[in-house]
Amino acid sequence: MPEIDRRKQVLEAAAKSFALFGYKATTMDQVAKIANVGKGTIYTFFTNKEELFDEILHEAILEMKKIADRDIRHEQPFFTNLYQVLDSLLEFREQHELFVKLSQEVREVGTRQAQDGLCKIEKAILGYVEREIQHAIEQKEIKPCDTKVVSFMMLKMYIALTSDWNRQHEPLSKEQIKEYVLLLLTTGLLPKPE
Repeated sequence: MPEIDRRKQVLEAAAKSFALFGYKATTMDQVAKIANVGKGTIYTFFTNKEELFDEILHEAILEMKKIADRDIRHEQPFFTNLYQVLDSLLEFREQHELFVKLSQEVREVGTRQAQDGLCKIEKAILGYVEREIQHAIEQKEIKPCDTKVVSFMMLKMYIALTSDWNRQHEPLSKEQIKEYVLLLLTTGLLPKPE
């Protein structure tokens, strides 16, 4: 009979609990119950809830980076890569409820740890996007710009089109999101000269 990886079991249970109940409502007792282990087992791997939460965030960030690395092909144009990564991250987001729950908790309760978690995720994403923008500038695919500002705007546009928009409107399709990204980042809103 194969040995059970208790640490992995605890992490999976914690990820489930944080995604279902948020940071504030998740307890070590809950995680132990979901993992079907004693609470002491959790403490053999993690000092406290904060450390467990940080590990869940770290794993989610690594998973997002793997998705982006898998889809980036530097022989392809920058915007082709951007669309591929956006498609993959949209699918990831649909499957990973932790981000959605943390955002909801920040809005409704204002839990500092949930806010800090979202900031860690955002910082990791921004760093990755900044590097890709810098690469595109060096390859003369896009004009020189402040990579921090542009990566921030890209991320906020992505969040706005995939999440914020859905609160008041029918969700946009992936193709519609791509069209708006193309419109706003490449061609702009100015009409073509006649």
